Amino acid sequence: MLTLIPVVILLPLVGFVILGLFGSRIKNEKVVGWFGSGMVGIAFLIALGIFFELMGMAPEARAGEANIVQVYSWLTVGDFSVDIAYLVDPLSILFTLIITGVGFLIHVYSIGYMHGDESFPRFFAYLNLFIFMMLNLVLASNFLLTFLGWEGVGLASYLLIGFWYKRKFPGVGLVWTGDAARKAFVANRVGDFGMLIAMFILFTLYGSLDYLDIAMKAEASTALTAATLLLFLGCTGKSAQIPLFVWLPDAMAGPTSVSALIHAATMVTSGIFLVARNATLFALTPATMEVIAIIGVLTALFAATMGIFQNDIKKVLAYSTVSQLGFMFAALGVGAFGVAVFHVMTHAFFKACLFLGSGSVIHSMHEEQNIQKMGGLKKHMPSTYWTFLLSSLAISGIPFFSGFFSKDEILWKAFSQGGVFLGGMGGYLIWGLAALAAFCTAFYMFRLVYLTFHGKERFDVAKVHPHESPATMTFPLWVLAGLATVGGFIGVPHVFHFMPNYLEGWLDPVVGTATAGWIAFVESTGVHIVHSEALEWALMGASVAIAVIAIMIARKLYNREMPTLVSSETGWAGYKLLFNKYYVDEMYQNLILTPIGKLSNSFLFRLVDVQVVDGLVNGTATLVGRSADILRRLQTGIVQNYAMLMLLGIVVVIVWMAV
Repeated sequence: MLTLIPVVILLPLVGFVILGLFGSRIKNEKVVGWFGSGMVGIAFLIALGIFFELMGMAPEARAGEANIVQVYSWLTVGDFSVDIAYLVDPLSILFTLIITGVGFLIHVYSIGYMHGDESFPRFFAYLNLFIFMMLNLVLASNFLLTFLGWEGVGLASYLLIGFWYKRKFPGVGLVWTGDAARKAFVANRVGDFGMLIAMFILFTLYGSLDYLDIAMKAEASTALTAATLLLFLGCTGKSAQIPLFVWLPDAMAGPTSVSALIHAATMVTSGIFLVARNATLFALTPATMEVIAIIGVLTALFAATMGIFQNDIKKVLAYSTVSQLGFMFAALGVGAFGVAVFHVMTHAFFKACLFLGSGSVIHSMHEEQNIQKMGGLKKHMPSTYWTFLLSSLAISGIPFFSGFFSKDEILWKAFSQGGVFLGGMGGYLIWGLAALAAFCTAFYMFRLVYLTFHGKERFDVAKVHPHESPATMTFPLWVLAGLATVGGFIGVPHVFHFMPNYLEGWLDPVVGTATAGWIAFVESTGVHIVHSEALEWALMGASVAIAVIAIMIARKLYNREMPTLVSSETGWAGYKLLFNKYYVDEMYQNLILTPIGKLSNSFLFRLVDVQVVDGLVNGTATLVGRSADILRRLQTGIVQNYAMLMLLGIVVVIVWMAV
């Protein structure tokens, strides 16, 4: 079935083309919604068949050139050629299943959520386009095709975030939804520039852009370090890491199902995929690995503290996404490539469920997103509540939900393999900062749960009548909540001897060599990699205790009939700083955007553009016009004058020839 992988990719494209061209002529929303959903659902079923085919192969046969499906030759210039070709291996098929599986559920959810929207067909066309581009990104066998998908998801996300372009969203700190879309687009372009330069460097070094070819030829060098750092810059854009994370919270201006699609399972995990796909290159560049680990854990903590006092239900989840992505990069930075991918999977389950749950709440509350104006929704929306609670337990790392296994494995790998960084203190520091971020995660998630679903109603019961969402919305919630509950058992850490780690064995043909190479490098530096099971159990118990304490604190503060929100929170000196997200957006505005705007207006526009460029063009036109005005005076229409001019011309020619 490997040869069917192009069909998996083309199905969403067919959906986009048909819905884009003819969707407005189809008056039945269900036909449009189920057609768009069906294109992704069929792609998921075919991908599932390919997955089972790979499972039937020997581990060593699951990766390599034999798994490349050639479609056609794309570019040929001299000795350089790039094909439209897809690499079907355990890593790419896992991401394909996540994208199409979770994407299908989000499509189904959108049938109910977007009911009655005047641009219903356009929305599903954009969703299909996004899935098509994302599949190209993760299945490509070379950097150039990945870059096509990379830019494509940027375009599709711009269209989806700005879908309601006629609406104002003051809650996200912007005036128009289109502003949020433009902010996401520009922030991603900064990172994409880094990825483009990295591709040039890699081609210069190895004469190829094929992943397998580059991995085979790769050797440690300063140029390779530069290339991997630039690749990571691209990842900070797509995966919202410091310093390019600012676009993601404002992207909440789009429909909630867009938030679930972009921020849970697909676009924001592109950076993790890119590093995992090129694990061999990154394992050869210790300086880059240290940067990734430090940026990752700082982002995890930084974003987690930002989410503590946010009151927009979607913004809390947005900062949570940024934080969880930081956990994944911290794992990549310490060489735990498979563990990072494991957290991508579990995060896709519980975060998609949380976003869709928030959409269910917003739908029921007549577009209200402020959790201070909610409360008591548990009795009105039981399915939404229980699925939201299960996913909150998962993201908080409570045993034995999916997030418990992946988060604690990240913490353990950071502690045991991070000693090579920060002068030998990396393991302790990364674990400590990540554990503090985990505390914040559990706190703000259950603050969200209690303020939204518990206590007394804090809304006008005469005007707002909360109710459970339709089956098209609750069915995906239950599926995702179930996966968030049990999905972690495919990657159980080795400390649980009685259960196998299926995911590690599955990903080993792709990232196993790079992981082993990184561990060998760490040990060659004299740093001891910790293997103590007793210590692992102790640290696991500590992380669970941290999460439980955070939940208990949130319960004490917010599980009340009418919590004193303002006084209990603003009474703390750091509240204003955290509520305003450390004033990062204001800093960007004052230090970067405003100066660039003024420079562009006063110098580049008024001087360079108007005076130099326009002056040169307009001056040339004026010179030609005036010259023509002078020359036209010679055209008098009098034959004698023309004869005189001809005679003078002949004389001049004779004199010139004589001289």
